Amino acid sequence: MQSVTAPLGGGAKLVHALAKNWWLVLLRGIVSVLFGIVAFIWPGLTLVTLVLFYGAFALVDGVIALVSAFGKHEGAPTWWLILVGIAGIGAGVITFLWPGLTAIVLVIFIGAWALVHGIFEIIGAIRLRKEIDNEWWLILAGIVSVLFGLLVLAAPGAGALGLIWAIAAYAIVFGVLLIGLSLRLRKHRPAA
Repeated sequence: MQSVTAPLGGGAKLVHALAKNWWLVLLRGIVSVLFGIVAFIWPGLTLVTLVLFYGAFALVDGVIALVSAFGKHEGAPTWWLILVGIAGIGAGVITFLWPGLTAIVLVIFIGAWALVHGIFEIIGAIRLRKEIDNEWWLILAGIVSVLFGLLVLAAPGAGALGLIWAIAAYAIVFGVLLIGLSLRLRKHRPAA
């Protein structure tokens, strides 16, 4: 892992801030993995239940991302994390306001959210690339989100069971990658 030898710049402040709050990234990963496991265990969920379950997942992920963004960061730029949080909260709120969405609209909504979420995760990783080694955890998590979003948007007519399994697999892979990133952040120690 690289040490930060220069005064804390924008990227170094962000790494330092994320490292101080590594447990929030870990919590996001754990919530994502748990969501995926539950979706695999109960694949016969009705579409309305899936909609509400997805809304809860997106809302919790968004809140945790915002808490991470507004934690004690000593002026670190966290705009990308704020946007991820707002997107997650927005996805959750919209899902709860209109739980009777049709399957196609839900699929398009989930795909668009994953695509936007992944893009901002990649942007955040690019900002970190000069500050820490193995930022690829976040880049890979973003790529997984983008690919999942594109796959869902390309085939919105997929069956409900296939959709549940795809969401579950995505959530588990994304969560494992965030857990990996959090463990790297936990070990990060900036130079004095």
